[in-house]
Amino acid sequence: QVQLVESGGGLVQAGGSLRLSCAASGRTFSTITMGWFRQAPGKEREFVARITSSGTNTYYTNSVKGRFTISRDNAHDTVYLQMNSLKPEDTAVYYCATRNGLGEYDYWGQGTQVTVSS
Repeated sequence: QVQLVESGGGLVQAGGSLRLSCAASGRTFSTITMGWFRQAPGKEREFVARITSSGTNTYYTNSVKGRFTISRDNAHDTVYLQMNSLKPEDTAVYYCATRNGLGEYDYWGQGTQVTVSS
């Protein structure tokens, strides 16, 4: 069992920045690949980024490449999503999740709202 708690969302103007955090507990965090997803109103949840357990490798959806950075602090069981140059289309609820050995995301946080005004 894993518990994930996101924080750091809020309201920001276009071009601004936010840093999301996801604190994990209940498993050995340093062995888990972590991902960030988002879901905008009326849309399906979409993949944003993921980071391997050691932090060596990161992956991003095309729409956020060059603007978002995923990172992790295994000493503090936390994964981050630094979001720069935010756009109104980035408005969504952002979720962190754990990825298992089958490539499935199995544990999810409750989400944090990000709203970007134009």
